[in-house]
Amino acid sequence: MTAAPEDTVLHRTENNVSWITLNRPEAMNAVTWAQRERVIALLADASADPAVRAVVLTATGKGFCAGADLRGGPATGSATGPVTGSGGGDRVAGDVARTIRLGAQRLITAVLDCEKPVLAAVNGTAAGIGSHLALACDLVIAAEGARFIEVFVRRGLVPDGGGAYLLPRLVGPQKAKELMFFGDAVPAAEAARLGLVNKVVAAEELQDTAREWAERLAQGPTRALAMTKQLVNASLDGDRAAALAAEATAQEINMTTADANEGVASFVERRTPKYLGR
Repeated sequence: MTAAPEDTVLHRTENNVSWITLNRPEAMNAVTWAQRERVIALLADASADPAVRAVVLTATGKGFCAGADLRGGPATGSATGPVTGSGGGDRVAGDVARTIRLGAQRLITAVLDCEKPVLAAVNGTAAGIGSHLALACDLVIAAEGARFIEVFVRRGLVPDGGGAYLLPRLVGPQKAKELMFFGDAVPAAEAARLGLVNKVVAAEELQDTAREWAERLAQGPTRALAMTKQLVNASLDGDRAAALAAEATAQEINMTTADANEGVASFVERRTPKYLGR
């Protein structure tokens, strides 16, 4: 019997933090079609819900996400998954590209475009699209035993799910090509040295550290964080003039928020600000 999406992707909201947990430990959390759609929906819900002010993406068991599940549904949304024609027949030109656009790329884009800061708590191996899922997050905390693997080359494939977009922006083009050409596992400590990970902790400290960081984010000026995230992400794709114009516009909009007014008032009054996320 196929497990329900709410069983394979657990969700709870605590202290203004949305916790999204992949829960197929027996499959190292290789992501299925149904899981992907639920994660995308939960990220959209987090963006729209004023009560959610930060998101944690994590997993159960020994693996964070071992990539796309080859048996995971009508199409996994990755080149590593089954792809058939729209009528279920033979594959035709365009089927693979369409499946990736509507699948793996939608998942990664949902993380990048979420209006709340998204923190990855990487408990174990993150491979293929699983690695990209973690690296798309705004902050990454990894357990000491976690590993990141650009597994596509091992299967004779081109990286998909945004890998060739994300990696060069994090480690530079030469190192990105090394990781993608060889497909070697990168241990958590090395990932931190390269800039793929913000912090490495003992496995038993992962959840508590993620909670501490997420709840700290959830107490911050939520709209300012959202616009800061957007500015940083966009800055890597445009020129200086466009980046500076976007920055000025974002600050103009941000100064209309209650949290900006509170931040200025608390500075003048020499007290700790109390942000409401509005």
